[in-house]
Amino acid sequence: MNFWSPDLVKNMFHLDLPILEKILRPILIYVALVILLRCFGKRELAQLNPFDLVVLLSVSNTVQNAIIGNDNSVSGGILGALTLFATNYIVVRFLFKHRRLDQILEGSPTTLIEDGKVLHANLAKELLSESELTTVIHRQGFGDPDEVERCVLEPGGAFFIKGKTPDQDELHHSALLARLDAIQNQLTALQNRVH
Repeated sequence: MNFWSPDLVKNMFHLDLPILEKILRPILIYVALVILLRCFGKRELAQLNPFDLVVLLSVSNTVQNAIIGNDNSVSGGILGALTLFATNYIVVRFLFKHRRLDQILEGSPTTLIEDGKVLHANLAKELLSESELTTVIHRQGFGDPDEVERCVLEPGGAFFIKGKTPDQDELHHSALLARLDAIQNQLTALQNRVH
């Protein structure tokens, strides 16, 4: 059985497309995806329901051929990936130095709950239902919006939630400290009786 063939290296590393085209394709797709994600909002990035996840997974498969073209070579894949990473590095570095442009492109945070009150106009702006918001606050350990001081949907799709009362970990920690103090007092009382 022959594992080596003269065409092996050629098939793996020969680019079927011109190098300039291999570089331009990922850049164009990158720019298009950034614009589309900006237009369709933070909801897609938050992946609140299975439909959002399906869209993001399908997009990656849909644009794959546009990025690589008819080239399935290892060199073409590496060049495409390198171009994507380089483009992202340049864009992030540029936006880091130009904060105002970054805010315009990325958008601004949207407050969804303020002092336990759901802001329905902001929910509608982000195309979120109240049941989706309830799911988000349940994941963070809150029973309903009344327990939330503030809930903000960040530009990157993350939710910032601040509760009105201490969270469960803080309550458990305080209860544990109180029990330890009670045990310490009992031990001190026992030692005093012995002596």
